[in-house]
Amino acid sequence: MTLVRRTLATLAGVTALVLLVTSPATADPGPPPTSMASLGDSITRGFNACGWYVDCTSRSFSTGDDATVNGHYLRIRRIAPAINGRNHNAARTGAKSADLYGQAGTAISQGVGYVTILIGANDACTGSESTMTSPATFRANIDSALNRLKTGLPNAKIFVISIPDVHRLWSVGKGSASARTAWSVFGICQSILVNPTSTAQADVDRRNRVRQRVIDFNGQLAAACAAYGSNCRYDGNAVFGYPFTLAQLSGWDYFHPNTTGQQVLASVSYPAGFAW
Repeated sequence: MTLVRRTLATLAGVTALVLLVTSPATADPGPPPTSMASLGDSITRGFNACGWYVDCTSRSFSTGDDATVNGHYLRIRRIAPAINGRNHNAARTGAKSADLYGQAGTAISQGVGYVTILIGANDACTGSESTMTSPATFRANIDSALNRLKTGLPNAKIFVISIPDVHRLWSVGKGSASARTAWSVFGICQSILVNPTSTAQADVDRRNRVRQRVIDFNGQLAAACAAYGSNCRYDGNAVFGYPFTLAQLSGWDYFHPNTTGQQVLASVSYPAGFAW
């Protein structure tokens, strides 16, 4: 029995050591970058975080320079002043995974050393469930963009962030008349947000299928990043798993993060990446 216990203890120790050595979260990230770019959609553009239906790039969780948000750029600048002014936001409001390849080209032209990627919400948040991007197409789009980055910026650090849980968006907002009105009037994410108060099994099942599509997308993001190699890190579903509240969403559309939401997004995502 003693020998068995010792053997199990030894195996546990070896396993822990292997996990420690191979876990991206604990690996040495190397020196902080002196330039960065953010790729993605309206979330990365800070849409609706400072004004009525406008991009607010200064409040982006990634490349923004708003002190309240305290995004990746400012966190890096405190330890690497050379990055000052070299924060490029190449994201585009309304972008889907198919647009990431072009954004990657922009980042390459800027010669950056760090790239954040948050894409996929618009591949699931469409006019109807039937128009969502398929997981296979999504993966192909992500691989295409990552391959372009790997060729054009072979030494850059790539941080891939999980798509937020859009089902929680419905959950925290369905009881708000203002949220329901905004979702309907502006046709926001109707694949999941249509008929928000319905408890019919068909609507329950539809919402669950859309959530599963986001889970599938996140799985593809994780796999694509792993295939990329050591210069890519995935956030381990940190953003997807964060229990955001209605108060962290824009009061204009009840979909995009407001300033507080961007701040939370920065604080949740940054430690899950290279975290210089």
